[in-house]
Amino acid sequence: MRELNLDRLRTLVTIADLGSFAEAARVLHLAAPTVSLHMADLEAQVGAPLLLRKRGEVRATGVGEALVERARRLLADADDTLAMVQRQVQGLAGSVRLGASTGAIAHLLPQALEVLGQQHPDIDVQVAVLTSHDTMARLAGGTLDVGLVALPQPPVPGVQVEPWRRDPVMAFVPAQWPAPTRATPHWLAGQPLILNDEGTSLSRLTGEWFALAGEQPRARIELNYNDAIKSLVAAGYGATLLPQEAAVATPPDLRIRMLALRPALWRPLGLAHRAGAMEKATQHVLDVLWQQRQA
Repeated sequence: MRELNLDRLRTLVTIADLGSFAEAARVLHLAAPTVSLHMADLEAQVGAPLLLRKRGEVRATGVGEALVERARRLLADADDTLAMVQRQVQGLAGSVRLGASTGAIAHLLPQALEVLGQQHPDIDVQVAVLTSHDTMARLAGGTLDVGLVALPQPPVPGVQVEPWRRDPVMAFVPAQWPAPTRATPHWLAGQPLILNDEGTSLSRLTGEWFALAGEQPRARIELNYNDAIKSLVAAGYGATLLPQEAAVATPPDLRIRMLALRPALWRPLGLAHRAGAMEKATQHVLDVLWQQRQA
């Protein structure tokens, strides 16, 4: 059986409501023969009369009433679906998939999401905890819309990356340790260290910082979860190197002291998205993130 045509169902409902073919044609802006053709086609498809004409009045048959009732729901669903899609096209609603590290999610995203919620409350941002490598791969694969990634990134076809902000990398050390005013590679290399997993952008960045000073320290433990690393520092287990992502250089715990590095080290971040045309909801998210940019 052929699928029901929404235009023909709308014609049926309008005739049933107005009780007239002529009035239905006027309301629907259709020629009278077109209305008759719609009904003839629909009745042929159903295999039964749907309307009865009696004394200048048109009424639905029993089958027609059943179809009219279902048709109202179908037409309402179709109208709601179209309105929903149009809201997404206009950027008034939609879903945006964003990938970022745990640190960025904890310290950089909340303010942006708050502003987005105020400006575009019907845009849903779905956040995934990902490494920069995984973020780039998912952007290329079309399963992610926006990413916050460490720089630099090797070129990936179809993905555009722009510098977004940079944050100073700090030494996080147990507060009870005797420590210099600024942490150098030589001093830190002599301490128990808690570092990011090998293969992460931060691990590469800090490894190069140590190597330039001729140091290649071994970590006591490697993790890729910054809050867990900070908890271990607070417990006195070791020192670490992490970006200062909060706006103010305040230790996350009174048992932790934050030391600037000598020489200074910066962790640059980029804003990544698929190249080419994008949905307006995605553009709104990018606009808000650009507003949160920090030099």
